[in-house]
Amino acid sequence: MPFVFKAWEDLTIQDDFMFKAVMKNKELCKGVLEVILNQPIHDIRYLAEELSLKAGYMSKGVRLDVYVEDEAHTIYDVEMQVRQDAEDALPKRMRYYQSQMDAEILAQGKDYVELRKTLVIFICPFDPFGRGWHLYCFENLCQHDATLRLEDGAVKIFLNTRGEEKNISPQLRAFMDYVNSGLLGSNSLVQAIDQRIKEVKKSEEERMSYMTYEMHLRDAHKEGKIEAMLDNVRALMASLHCDAQRAMELLKIPMDVQKKILVQI
Repeated sequence: MPFVFKAWEDLTIQDDFMFKAVMKNKELCKGVLEVILNQPIHDIRYLAEELSLKAGYMSKGVRLDVYVEDEAHTIYDVEMQVRQDAEDALPKRMRYYQSQMDAEILAQGKDYVELRKTLVIFICPFDPFGRGWHLYCFENLCQHDATLRLEDGAVKIFLNTRGEEKNISPQLRAFMDYVNSGLLGSNSLVQAIDQRIKEVKKSEEERMSYMTYEMHLRDAHKEGKIEAMLDNVRALMASLHCDAQRAMELLKIPMDVQKKILVQI
């Protein structure tokens, strides 16, 4: 499948670049959190913009979309997740994000007892668990007695914007409808988000940032494809006991890519 990017004019809040641009606005970010959690938040501060967390030299890096802290020192990571991966991929991705957030906190020289309450929130325009709920909230509980909570401070939330429940706040319904289809009603938060998106699209600086962002993702995609091809070549070499050149011929790998693979064999 070709790697295709949306035209600048067609971007919506579901697109990673635009979601980040919206959530850079402090009041909008706070408003989205309040609507999802259904509780007021007095203030937030950005811990780092697109903080890159790495557990070690060979680890898989994580870039957090929205990484903020409220007045009670609760830490939030909010992600727009539009891609439906394998059945267990999304929960494991969330587990990894959670572990890396904790590792970053401890890397600041804090003791583990100082770990703060953390909420990882995935906004999904699909139902990740097929129950029809608009919100899936997970905490660690005892399997023998669900009233016994581990109280480790780790909360994981999946917002299903396609949820079918009726017992949700009008504010959350308005936000979900906007994420799903761009429906612009009378809700003040939704109107402010839509206005922010219009302002971003008028900005030549933001347009240039998107072009740079697009080029970086294209490069990363190419590198990822080469890594996958490299794995296939090594597997074929091992199973057929052949050299790299023969394996690449059998896999019909283009000549220009073969040169890049050969230097890594």
